[in-house]
Amino acid sequence: MKIFAIADLHFDFKKEKPMNVFGDNWIDHEEKIIHNWKAAVGEEDIVLIPGDISWALKLEDSIGDLERIDCLPGTKIIGKGNHDYWWSTSSKLDRLDLGTIRFLKNNSYEFEDCVVCGTRGWDTMEEHTEEETNKKIFMREMNRLKISLDSAKKCSKPIIVMLHFPPFTSDGLPNEFFSILKEYNTRDCIYGHLHGEDGHKNIREGFIDGINVHCVSSDYMNFELKLIR
Repeated sequence: MKIFAIADLHFDFKKEKPMNVFGDNWIDHEEKIIHNWKAAVGEEDIVLIPGDISWALKLEDSIGDLERIDCLPGTKIIGKGNHDYWWSTSSKLDRLDLGTIRFLKNNSYEFEDCVVCGTRGWDTMEEHTEEETNKKIFMREMNRLKISLDSAKKCSKPIIVMLHFPPFTSDGLPNEFFSILKEYNTRDCIYGHLHGEDGHKNIREGFIDGINVHCVSSDYMNFELKLIR
Protein backbone atom coordinates (compact mmCIF):
# COMPACT_ATOMS: atom_id res chain seq x y z
CA MET A 1 0.00 0.00 0.00
CA LYS A 2 1.33 3.42 -1.03
CA ILE A 3 0.07 6.81 0.11
CA PHE A 4 -0.17 9.63 -2.44
CA ALA A 5 -1.43 13.20 -2.10
CA ILE A 6 -2.66 15.97 -4.37
CA ALA A 7 -4.66 19.10 -3.52
CA ASP A 8 -6.55 21.66 -5.56
CA LEU A 9 -8.01 19.46 -8.28
CA HIS A 10 -10.44 22.25 -9.16
CA PHE A 11 -12.52 19.89 -11.25
CA ASP A 12 -15.36 21.47 -13.20
CA PHE A 13 -17.78 18.91 -14.64
CA LYS A 14 -19.98 21.62 -16.15
CA LYS A 15 -17.01 23.41 -17.79
CA GLU A 16 -18.02 26.81 -16.40
CA LYS A 17 -14.72 27.71 -14.73
CA PRO A 18 -11.72 27.29 -17.08
CA MET A 19 -8.55 27.29 -15.01
CA ASN A 20 -6.26 28.46 -17.82
CA VAL A 21 -7.11 32.04 -16.79
CA PHE A 22 -4.53 31.38 -14.05
CA GLY A 23 -1.81 30.38 -16.53
CA ASP A 24 -1.17 28.19 -19.54
CA ASN A 25 0.04 25.35 -17.32
CA TRP A 26 -3.61 24.92 -16.26
CA ILE A 27 -4.74 24.11 -19.82
CA ASP A 28 -6.34 20.61 -19.77
CA HIS A 29 -5.26 20.25 -16.14
CA GLU A 30 -8.01 17.74 -15.35
CA GLU A 31 -6.83 15.41 -18.08
CA LYS A 32 -3.24 15.78 -16.84
CA ILE A 33 -4.25 14.85 -13.29
CA ILE A 34 -6.30 11.85 -14.39
CA HIS A 35 -3.53 10.58 -16.70
CA ASN A 36 -0.86 10.93 -14.01
CA TRP A 37 -3.16 9.40 -11.39
CA LYS A 38 -3.83 6.27 -13.45
CA ALA A 39 -0.13 5.90 -14.20
CA ALA A 40 0.93 6.04 -10.53
CA VAL A 41 -1.84 4.77 -8.27
CA GLY A 42 -2.91 1.16 -7.72
CA GLU A 43 -6.26 -0.03 -6.42
CA GLU A 44 -4.71 -0.91 -3.06
CA ASP A 45 -3.22 2.58 -2.60
CA ILE A 46 -4.53 5.66 -0.75
CA VAL A 47 -4.84 9.16 -2.17
CA LEU A 48 -5.16 12.14 0.19
CA ILE A 49 -6.90 15.19 -1.29
CA PRO A 50 -6.82 18.19 1.07
CA GLY A 51 -9.38 20.47 -0.48
CA ASP A 52 -10.56 22.50 -3.45
CA ILE A 53 -12.02 19.47 -5.14
CA SER A 54 -14.79 20.94 -7.30
CA TRP A 55 -15.98 24.36 -8.42
CA ALA A 56 -19.61 23.27 -7.85
CA LEU A 57 -21.64 25.54 -5.59
CA LYS A 58 -24.22 22.93 -4.53
CA LEU A 59 -23.82 19.32 -3.47
CA GLU A 60 -25.99 18.03 -6.30
CA ASP A 61 -23.81 19.86 -8.81
CA SER A 62 -20.63 18.26 -7.46
CA ILE A 63 -21.75 14.70 -8.24
CA GLY A 64 -20.15 14.62 -11.69
CA ASP A 65 -16.76 15.66 -10.31
CA LEU A 66 -16.96 13.30 -7.33
CA GLU A 67 -17.93 10.37 -9.54
CA ARG A 68 -14.91 11.00 -11.79
CA ILE A 69 -12.69 10.83 -8.71
CA ASP A 70 -14.54 7.78 -7.41
CA CYS A 71 -13.75 5.89 -10.63
CA LEU A 72 -9.99 6.50 -10.33
CA PRO A 73 -7.73 3.89 -8.66
CA GLY A 74 -7.26 3.83 -4.92
CA THR A 75 -9.12 4.81 -1.77
CA LYS A 76 -9.52 8.58 -1.50
CA ILE A 77 -9.66 10.68 1.67
CA ILE A 78 -11.13 14.08 0.85
CA GLY A 79 -10.91 17.20 3.01
CA LYS A 80 -12.57 20.58 2.54
CA GLY A 81 -10.94 23.56 0.84
CA ASN A 82 -11.91 27.22 0.80
CA HIS A 83 -13.60 26.82 -2.61
CA ASP A 84 -15.60 23.69 -1.77
CA TYR A 85 -18.93 25.48 -1.39
CA TRP A 86 -20.75 22.23 -2.21
CA TRP A 87 -19.49 20.65 1.04
CA SER A 88 -22.41 19.58 3.21
CA THR A 89 -23.28 17.75 6.43
CA SER A 90 -21.69 14.39 7.17
CA SER A 91 -25.01 12.60 6.70
CA LYS A 92 -25.58 14.13 3.26
CA LEU A 93 -22.03 13.36 2.17
CA ASP A 94 -22.35 9.77 3.37
CA ARG A 95 -25.62 9.34 1.48
CA LEU A 96 -23.76 9.95 -1.77
CA ASP A 97 -22.65 6.33 -1.32
CA LEU A 98 -19.41 6.75 -3.25
CA GLY A 99 -17.48 3.49 -3.30
CA THR A 100 -13.88 4.68 -2.88
CA ILE A 101 -14.26 8.14 -1.31
CA ARG A 102 -14.18 8.92 2.41
CA PHE A 103 -14.83 12.44 3.72
CA LEU A 104 -12.64 13.85 6.50
CA LYS A 105 -14.86 15.85 8.85
CA ASN A 106 -14.23 15.79 12.62
CA ASN A 107 -13.01 12.21 12.29
CA SER A 108 -10.01 10.12 11.30
CA TYR A 109 -9.26 7.07 9.17
CA GLU A 110 -7.01 4.24 10.24
CA PHE A 111 -5.00 2.27 7.71
CA GLU A 112 -2.38 -0.45 7.77
CA ASP A 113 0.52 1.71 8.97
CA CYS A 114 -0.91 5.18 9.61
CA VAL A 115 -3.94 7.15 10.71
CA VAL A 116 -5.18 10.14 8.69
CA CYS A 117 -6.57 13.23 10.46
CA GLY A 118 -7.20 16.82 9.50
CA THR A 119 -9.39 19.81 8.75
CA ARG A 120 -9.47 22.78 6.37
CA GLY A 121 -7.42 25.20 8.47
CA TRP A 122 -7.59 28.93 7.80
CA ASP A 123 -5.61 32.05 6.93
CA THR A 124 -3.06 33.24 9.46
CA MET A 125 -4.49 35.38 12.23
CA GLU A 126 -1.92 38.17 12.04
CA GLU A 127 -3.36 39.17 8.65
CA HIS A 128 -6.88 39.60 10.06
CA THR A 129 -6.45 40.99 13.55
CA GLU A 130 -9.49 43.27 13.22
CA GLU A 131 -11.86 40.69 11.80
CA GLU A 132 -13.94 39.02 14.50
CA THR A 133 -15.55 36.63 12.00
CA ASN A 134 -12.16 35.43 10.84
CA LYS A 135 -11.08 34.82 14.43
CA LYS A 136 -14.14 32.64 15.02
CA ILE A 137 -13.40 30.57 11.90
CA PHE A 138 -9.74 30.25 12.89
CA MET A 139 -10.61 29.03 16.38
CA ARG A 140 -13.31 26.69 15.06
CA GLU A 141 -10.87 25.10 12.61
CA MET A 142 -8.29 24.58 15.35
CA ASN A 143 -10.95 22.87 17.44
CA ARG A 144 -11.92 20.64 14.53
CA LEU A 145 -8.31 19.63 14.09
CA LYS A 146 -8.11 18.66 17.76
CA ILE A 147 -11.35 16.66 17.49
CA SER A 148 -9.95 14.79 14.50
CA LEU A 149 -6.67 14.09 16.26
CA ASP A 150 -8.44 13.06 19.47
CA SER A 151 -10.47 10.52 17.49
CA ALA A 152 -7.18 8.82 16.57
CA LYS A 153 -5.86 8.56 20.13
CA LYS A 154 -6.87 4.93 20.44
CA CYS A 155 -4.64 4.22 17.47
CA SER A 156 -0.91 4.16 18.13
CA LYS A 157 0.01 4.40 14.45
CA PRO A 158 1.90 7.36 12.90
CA ILE A 159 -0.31 10.37 12.18
CA ILE A 160 -0.70 12.08 8.82
CA VAL A 161 -2.58 15.40 8.94
CA MET A 162 -4.35 16.91 5.94
CA LEU A 163 -4.84 20.69 5.91
CA HIS A 164 -5.93 22.87 3.01
CA PHE A 165 -4.28 26.06 4.25
CA PRO A 166 -0.57 25.96 5.10
CA PRO A 167 0.18 25.81 8.84
CA PHE A 168 2.47 28.84 8.62
CA THR A 169 2.18 32.59 8.94
CA SER A 170 2.69 34.90 5.98
CA ASP A 171 6.32 35.20 7.17
CA GLY A 172 6.78 31.44 6.92
CA LEU A 173 6.74 30.81 10.65
CA PRO A 174 4.79 27.90 12.19
CA ASN A 175 1.36 29.07 13.35
CA GLU A 176 -1.13 27.77 15.91
CA PHE A 177 -2.15 24.85 13.69
CA PHE A 178 1.47 23.73 13.54
CA SER A 179 1.65 23.87 17.34
CA ILE A 180 -1.26 21.43 17.49
CA LEU A 181 0.50 19.11 15.04
CA LYS A 182 3.55 19.06 17.34
CA GLU A 183 1.40 18.51 20.43
CA TYR A 184 -0.05 15.34 18.88
CA ASN A 185 3.30 14.08 17.54
CA THR A 186 2.22 14.29 13.92
CA ARG A 187 4.59 12.53 11.51
CA ASP A 188 3.49 14.09 8.21
CA CYS A 189 1.49 17.20 7.30
CA ILE A 190 0.24 17.88 3.79
CA TYR A 191 -1.34 21.10 2.56
CA GLY A 192 -2.29 22.89 -0.66
CA HIS A 193 -3.94 26.24 -1.46
CA LEU A 194 -0.85 28.06 -2.76
CA HIS A 195 -0.86 28.66 -6.53
CA GLY A 196 1.18 30.44 -9.16
CA GLU A 197 4.44 32.29 -8.76
CA ASP A 198 3.13 34.50 -5.94
CA GLY A 199 1.81 31.55 -3.98
CA HIS A 200 4.66 29.13 -4.61
CA LYS A 201 7.26 31.55 -3.27
CA ASN A 202 5.57 31.21 0.15
CA ILE A 203 5.76 27.41 0.23
CA ARG A 204 7.57 25.77 3.12
CA GLU A 205 8.20 22.05 3.15
CA GLY A 206 10.70 19.49 4.31
CA PHE A 207 11.51 18.25 7.82
CA ILE A 208 10.38 21.11 10.08
CA ASP A 209 10.43 20.85 13.90
CA GLY A 210 10.13 17.08 13.70
CA ILE A 211 7.33 16.98 11.12
CA ASN A 212 7.59 16.03 7.45
CA VAL A 213 5.76 18.86 5.67
CA HIS A 214 4.57 18.53 2.08
CA CYS A 215 2.95 21.12 -0.19
CA VAL A 216 0.79 19.21 -2.68
CA SER A 217 -0.93 21.99 -4.65
CA SER A 218 -1.59 20.45 -8.04
CA ASP A 219 0.09 23.15 -10.13
CA TYR A 220 3.11 23.18 -7.81
CA MET A 221 3.59 19.47 -8.59
CA ASN A 222 2.92 19.87 -12.31
CA PHE A 223 -0.39 18.03 -11.77
CA GLU A 224 1.33 14.83 -10.63
CA LEU A 225 0.55 13.04 -7.37
CA LYS A 226 3.19 13.09 -4.66
CA LEU A 227 4.22 9.85 -3.00
CA ILE A 228 4.07 10.48 0.76
CA ARG A 229 4.78 6.97 2.06
